[in-house]
Amino acid sequence: QVKLVESGGGSVQPGGSLRLSCTTTTAFFSTYGMGWYRQAPGKPRELVAAAGLSNRTNYADFVKGRFTIFRDNMRNTVYLQMNNLKAEDTAVYFCNRWPSHLAEYWGQGTQVTVSS
Repeated sequence: QVKLVESGGGSVQPGGSLRLSCTTTTAFFSTYGMGWYRQAPGKPRELVAAAGLSNRTNYADFVKGRFTIFRDNMRNTVYLQMNNLKAEDTAVYFCNRWPSHLAEYWGQGTQVTVSS
């Protein structure tokens, strides 16, 4: 079974920054785009940002200008640099394939809490 390992979450104040990392197997990583998703309590999971095989990126409107996704194809790792974090960014963040209908083997995610 494929394993997705997310890390880098934590607690920060509004305006702070975090960098999330997600590593998986070559087979899972190398064939499709990868995305970062998040799920806040009581809300459905939603796409935050995605990077295609050519590193062409796609962002949700609510993170444009604040978050940057990039993939390191040599390390089978996708990163999410999050700047100017807001309280509404509080959620569990997951990585998986993109588009979302290709997503499977969801990992544990990494908790991001933004609070003063």
